[in-house]
Amino acid sequence: MKELIGKLKGDRGIWAFVALLSLFSFMPVFSASTNLVYVVGKGSTIGYLFKHLVHVFVGFCFIYFVHRTPYHYFKAFSWWLMPVVIVLLGFTMLQGTTIGGANASRWLTIPFVGVSFQPSAFAFIIMMVYVARYLSKIEEKEYTFKSSLIELWAPVFGIIGLILPANFSTAALMFSMVCMLVFVGKYRLQYLFTIIGMGIAALLMFVLVAKAFPDNKLTSRVNTWMSRIERFSSDEENEDDYQIEKAKIAIASGKIYGLGPGKSVQKNFLPQSSSDFIYAIIVEEYGLLGGFAIMGLYLLLFFRFLITSHKAPTLFGKLLIVGLGFPIIFQAFTNMGVAVELLPTTGQTLPLISSGGTSIWMTCIAIGIILSVTKKEEEIAQIEAEAKLRDEALQRIIDREVALETESESKSENEIDAIIERAKASEKEGNYSIEDHTDNPMNAVLNKK
Repeated sequence: MKELIGKLKGDRGIWAFVALLSLFSFMPVFSASTNLVYVVGKGSTIGYLFKHLVHVFVGFCFIYFVHRTPYHYFKAFSWWLMPVVIVLLGFTMLQGTTIGGANASRWLTIPFVGVSFQPSAFAFIIMMVYVARYLSKIEEKEYTFKSSLIELWAPVFGIIGLILPANFSTAALMFSMVCMLVFVGKYRLQYLFTIIGMGIAALLMFVLVAKAFPDNKLTSRVNTWMSRIERFSSDEENEDDYQIEKAKIAIASGKIYGLGPGKSVQKNFLPQSSSDFIYAIIVEEYGLLGGFAIMGLYLLLFFRFLITSHKAPTLFGKLLIVGLGFPIIFQAFTNMGVAVELLPTTGQTLPLISSGGTSIWMTCIAIGIILSVTKKEEEIAQIEAEAKLRDEALQRIIDREVALETESESKSENEIDAIIERAKASEKEGNYSIEDHTDNPMNAVLNKK
């Protein structure tokens, strides 16, 4: 276990908060799974718990393998995957299916595997990496609105336009997060305001077309999400009020300390109690203390994103953390806001806690990319520390050699003085002279018989 933990790189705080949220998710998911068993009519709560365990395990495998990849590789990945994502979204819009009667999101099923996933969630990650790549590329270059419109906004509007007919809340979240990211990336404000105006105009045009052709398959969802907004602002009772009322009853029943794990009552009446409205079940079972604790964990995770983005070594790394980390927190508070009727029903899950493979996996991939950036920061700090240790060791070696050389020079001078003194003494005694008085030093050899 220690060896495995030792292989985990990146920011330890992010690892800790992600692990805590994931571990906590098992209790409310297991409790709320009774509603899934009742709605589907088959399976068991243990089966749904095991399924959630598999989703979390696969998600952490994604985190591990993604965070081991150098984050600058994702620049190329985003460039090559953008066309793939657009094709997937187009195919999903035409051929996608609906999973669960209350869930309007479109899904694709992987052939031969039988696993369903939402291409829109994967497209979100690729798009944010692509935007971060573009902003880092133009950091010190001159660019025009026309060039940015072609290179940046055309792919972004293409992806959002393919998601909008089926899932307005996801499309709105994506557009707002892209605008936030380009603002942080110091994209020119006059260009950004122009883009926002174009986005609003395109949305109004799409609504007018949907009103003109209400029976068209591509625009059939428009009336649904428009009616949700209208019902949210009106006082008339409707279907969404039923969900919100049950969520508020759950929250009110929890009071301060909650009813206790697994003792929720409203989970049996609240649709999507294990996903969209799981926060209401958490408050009912663990009280306001549990609700504030979950909120606090997301806020601490947000602060870690802020700190690591500030420490990131490159602009691309900073934008990756902001573009992938902030939407996780925004989505979490959107889910909480729906549960307490601050926002209209959106269908956004609670990241790392709600059940559902796509939500967990895509969140884990985003966190893996963030950890890859923080790993680079950690590697730089480690390299600097190792370089400092090497410099200190080298300086000690130099000091030791200099000391030995000085000592050797001092010793050599003393030996030379001693030799000279002995020579002088021997010359005085007549035993030795430094002069050669022989006629030929080789006579001894030449005269040898």
